[in-house]
Amino acid sequence: MNYSPILIFSGEPNSVFLEIYFKILKKKKIRSPLILISSEKLLKLQMMKLKFKKNIRNLDFSKLDQYKLNNSSINLINVKYNPKKAFEKISPKSNLFLRSSFEIAFKILKKGKIKKFINGPISKKKFLNNKYLGITEYISEKFSKKKTCMLIYNKELSIAPVTTHLPIKLVSKKINKKNISDKVFLINNFYVKKFGFKPKIAILGLNPHCESIHKYNEDDRIIKPTVKYLKAKYLVSGPYSADTIFLKNNRKKFDVIIGMYHDQVLTPLKTLFEYDAINLTLGLPFDRISPDHGPNEKMLGKNISNPLSLLRAIQFLEKN
Repeated sequence: MNYSPILIFSGEPNSVFLEIYFKILKKKKIRSPLILISSEKLLKLQMMKLKFKKNIRNLDFSKLDQYKLNNSSINLINVKYNPKKAFEKISPKSNLFLRSSFEIAFKILKKGKIKKFINGPISKKKFLNNKYLGITEYISEKFSKKKTCMLIYNKELSIAPVTTHLPIKLVSKKINKKNISDKVFLINNFYVKKFGFKPKIAILGLNPHCESIHKYNEDDRIIKPTVKYLKAKYLVSGPYSADTIFLKNNRKKFDVIIGMYHDQVLTPLKTLFEYDAINLTLGLPFDRISPDHGPNEKMLGKNISNPLSLLRAIQFLEKN
């Protein structure tokens, strides 16, 4: 097992992330030292609200290699933030805190001594201001000039969308041989490196039943020839119709299903596994994971959120 430190950014202040972080520290034995980037004031307010007690140890992020770390206390890199109460409405008020926190995380990761990073959920609409499709793209731009890939991982079955948070009317314009091939390359390399085998990959069509009433059919013109091209190097097949690929006897034949757009593959996977999945970004010089849930404003302060996805993220990083 690899028990090197894991860097964790709490993400949107008004989310359930710190609640599930407290639950992990309270109930689960975590061997890797956890280093939290967050606000001390926010931390104390939410600890009081959620009735969680633990000592806080403030760290200097420029001197992390000088500390002997364990999880007897919360190892905190404090970022200035001034909430009036434990939970407020999500708004641009937290943007400076989010940017500062990401900048500190990026500085630490660029040094290369810590190679494991988990970030809590971010409100894309408020923080990204339509400049990026999602946090995957925001982080990727800071580290990689090459393509990256979103992989929602579960040991039974994983999925990846060729396009991420893109409006449906724009999806077809991004379906091409290069984009599909880039995803297959990154996914195959990930499985070979982490698990020692080539994954069996199903590639879905774009149109219902892989058919179209229009003369130009992306499934025939783009996806089928791309699958044929990729078969020379990878264990790929398709295109398959999205409405039947997730049936039990179909999905069990594959390790990964690649869809053409976000909800085509994320919706069925979340239906199957709920919180038992993690969001990985492939193609970065470190392991980046986000628990597979959002801020969940409706459950703020109720202390009933499920910590399973964060637990799976930590367990994955400890094993790999």
